Amino acid sequence: MKSYREEYGALLRAIADEADTMAMTYFRAVGMRVVRKLDGTALTEADGAIEKMARAKVAASGAALDVFGEEMGTGDSNAASNSAGCARLIIDPIDGTEEFSRGIPTFGTLLGIEESGEIVAGVASAPALGARWSAYRGEGAYRDGQRMQVSKVPRLDEAMVFTTGTGPSKGQEAREKIRRLADAARNGRALGGFWQHMLVAEGAIDAALDWTSKPWDLAPLGIIVEEAGGRSTNIRGERNIYTDDFLSTNGLLHEEALALLQ
Repeated sequence: MKSYREEYGALLRAIADEADTMAMTYFRAVGMRVVRKLDGTALTEADGAIEKMARAKVAASGAALDVFGEEMGTGDSNAASNSAGCARLIIDPIDGTEEFSRGIPTFGTLLGIEESGEIVAGVASAPALGARWSAYRGEGAYRDGQRMQVSKVPRLDEAMVFTTGTGPSKGQEAREKIRRLADAARNGRALGGFWQHMLVAEGAIDAALDWTSKPWDLAPLGIIVEEAGGRSTNIRGERNIYTDDFLSTNGLLHEEALALLQ
């Protein structure tokens, strides 16, 4: 029986390699067109182009995979939870489009393989940062070929914690919970997005919190943190990428963080 790396690794690398090249062609390009979707988030030409490329590579590979993407959706009527259980690629072609559109390098392409509701492979590739993170279930987590390990900080009052912002898009209760977690830490920063979770996996920080996220924002993040020895759940302690909020930690202080977010 093939490992998940043997099953999906070549395809994910091929998609990530081409996505890196395409993203950097658009990044900081003069005259790049930016529009706003109905929810107010940014959309660039790169988003659609990368997702189309990924879909074409999946089709050409012959892999038995559906595709669920941010920009082009899915043909699966059970997209919200993938209750049909079929294997599929979940893709965010440009995570951090707002940053991408402003010339900030903290953006990346996110790829996750879901089988029967479980993420079994994940890749996050950030070409402007010169970094790629990957994990396959049961095989560890890696940055650029080097195995990663989460930190050993045991308590929030000793921890560095990154959170999403507390702007007007979030309700008062959400803002209070986010601030409560940040205030409990020795050091707190507002960053948001995939990169903060990769920093947890690397052991550079100890916890990261996102809010109002979509499945494509989260698909590869949990497996990468978990395979590095950490823990990722929603704020109710459930391993679920379909419930908007997402907490990653080194595992040692996860329950303490969850208690503040209840």
